[in-house]
Amino acid sequence: MATIPPPAFTVPPPLPPGWTEHVGPNGQPYYYNAQTQESTYIRPLPAFPIIPQAAALAAPVLAAAAPAPKKPKKEKPVVKTPIPGTEWLRVITNEGNTFYTHTGRKQSVWTVPEEIKEAVEQLEREEALKKAREAEEAARKAEAQRAKEVERIQSEVQGMVAAKRKAEEAVPVDEIVVSKKAKVDGEPEDAEMSGEDDDDDEESEEEEWQREAAAQLAKEAEEEKQRQEEERKRKEEEARKLKEAEKQKGTPQINMPERVDLSIDEAKALFKTLLREKNINPLHPWDTSLPLFVSDARYVLLPSVSARREAFDEYCRERARELRESKVKVEKETSDPRQEFERLLKDEVKSTRTSWTEWRRQWKKDRRFYGWGRDDREREKRFREYLKELGEQKRAAAQKAEKDFFALLKESGLAKPGAVWREIKKHLVADPRYDAVGSSSLREELFNTYLKAGASDDAAKPPQDAAEQPSNQTPAEDDEERERKKKERKERAVKEREEKVRAERSKVEAEIDRSKLGLTREEGELEFRTMLTDAIRDPQVTWETVLPQLEKDPRFVHSPLPLNHRIHLFHAHVNALRVKHLENLHALFASHSPALNTAFTELPVASLLSSLPATKLGFDVDQLEHEYEKWQRERWTEARAAFDQMLGENSFVEFWGRLGKMDGKGVNVSIKNEDLGDDDEEEQVDMKALAKSVDLKEMIKVLKNDKRYLVFDHIPEQREQWLREYLSQLSAPTLSVHVPEK
Repeated sequence: MATIPPPAFTVPPPLPPGWTEHVGPNGQPYYYNAQTQESTYIRPLPAFPIIPQAAALAAPVLAAAAPAPKKPKKEKPVVKTPIPGTEWLRVITNEGNTFYTHTGRKQSVWTVPEEIKEAVEQLEREEALKKAREAEEAARKAEAQRAKEVERIQSEVQGMVAAKRKAEEAVPVDEIVVSKKAKVDGEPEDAEMSGEDDDDDEESEEEEWQREAAAQLAKEAEEEKQRQEEERKRKEEEARKLKEAEKQKGTPQINMPERVDLSIDEAKALFKTLLREKNINPLHPWDTSLPLFVSDARYVLLPSVSARREAFDEYCRERARELRESKVKVEKETSDPRQEFERLLKDEVKSTRTSWTEWRRQWKKDRRFYGWGRDDREREKRFREYLKELGEQKRAAAQKAEKDFFALLKESGLAKPGAVWREIKKHLVADPRYDAVGSSSLREELFNTYLKAGASDDAAKPPQDAAEQPSNQTPAEDDEERERKKKERKERAVKEREEKVRAERSKVEAEIDRSKLGLTREEGELEFRTMLTDAIRDPQVTWETVLPQLEKDPRFVHSPLPLNHRIHLFHAHVNALRVKHLENLHALFASHSPALNTAFTELPVASLLSSLPATKLGFDVDQLEHEYEKWQRERWTEARAAFDQMLGENSFVEFWGRLGKMDGKGVNVSIKNEDLGDDDEEEQVDMKALAKSVDLKEMIKVLKNDKRYLVFDHIPEQREQWLREYLSQLSAPTLSVHVPEK
């Protein structure tokens, strides 16, 4: 019989230092650490030392197995929180960094802007309160769960102890096997009590296990007590922080109910109140304004998004109307029309060359322009006066600047005969009196004038020594006289310079006015034509009768056009009106007289006289008849020309008419019958004879479907005569080079 090999026996690893192995009441081993007072059913493993050679061998393997280092992820925004009452967002990135961005200006900063500092602090306080409540709720749940776990462990331990005792009591007496040995001489007496020692060992082991379990329960109770103490301290700290946050906030927390039963009108009114409190701009769209009030509890009072948008649109209309009315009211109460017009002149008219026409065209729709003055005449008068005032101000400023410049040259002491302006101006450029003279060329001219005045002053001084001075004048009087003369020469030089500059300016302004006149002539003509179109619609008016009416129009009074040109434009406009009404009258004639032979008496004369064209033209019966006859003559002439054109365009009439003109000399005017498509016999066809057989009737059959032919149905004899005259004027066709000679 083959023997069964014994099972392989595996020795468990040794326990780490401080751990001991014990057997529980149900026979399952457990492990206890006396230092940490920790017990577990899982066997702890010792920390094996790492051999250097093995670590060196394993390093390449671990390095190869280790995944390649990943590239650092790009920093991206993760959480975007709108700051209430502003257009700013607080953005937290995936790296934990925080920055602030403005949705309107597309601006981002890492620090808190000053304009939203209070709003950010308020938001952080609210978030801190929210986190405190969440932490309190989580702690409450964790405490309840820990209490359940403690109860479960206590019940489990008590059940295990009860089961152990029950198992000991349930063992029957007859199942206990007592083995006794015969007493041998020389055996110690302790051997007789071996059975009792075994029972004592079991009892001591059970008592030790109960002590360990009691110690563990006492430890858990102590930990639970410490945890409750820490939880109590944390709650007190959170309550203290909550009170401080409420004090800093300044307003008590509003406990909003979970649901409020309101009507649609009440909810809409509360929603509009929310928009007014947030000061929502009525010109911004829904998407832009939504982050400003979406976090408010009143946002959800309306049942749907469409209802909220409808209330938002109503708020925008009402708010825009209120703002517009308040703005108009403030303007009416605080503004003076005359002052507003003066302010407009001061702000916008910067040059004396500004044209009234151009300035009026630019500002005629502005309230400041049309809010003052009875009409444009009064406004233009004030405009001209302001230009004069502006010119005086500029001239005074220019004179003052020149005087200050002369004073600067005198104070500097650098303007001496022979000095070069290019070198002198380097020392004067920092003085504000230098910049007051706007033109560099003008500065140089003033410098040269100053030098000339100084040179003439020096030349006028008599070269005499002190001994040759007259005895009757003191040196002080001579100095005063020289100073007076020098001052007079300077003033005279300045006046001459001013006259020269004034003459040059007047010349330049005259050239500019002439160029403006050339540019504005076309505009003036267009404006005058527009005035004529608005004011004159009667083709029977004359220049003398309409002149008083036109003189009341500012466009006529301020027109840059000469009088003869205005009269020419007036007559051209009246003639255009007359031609227009005549064309309409001719259209009425054509609708009532379809034929060329329609007499004037056959027309509805009364209807034509009451028509708008005849009324505008002022025609009576005789004038209407005269105009009709004139129109009929023009119509007849046009129809006759169209008839001749029709004959010239018709190839049938032209071909047979020209062929009939051939006399047969030098040409074979016959063709073979086979050329006509007959293969039976070859017979010559005389084309001249064939042309003679084509008479007027054949041509009339071709022409009778043309409108230009039918219009003369009332005179068929004359129409036929025109046809014969046309055929008689035709010439014979030219001979072809392909026709053989006989």
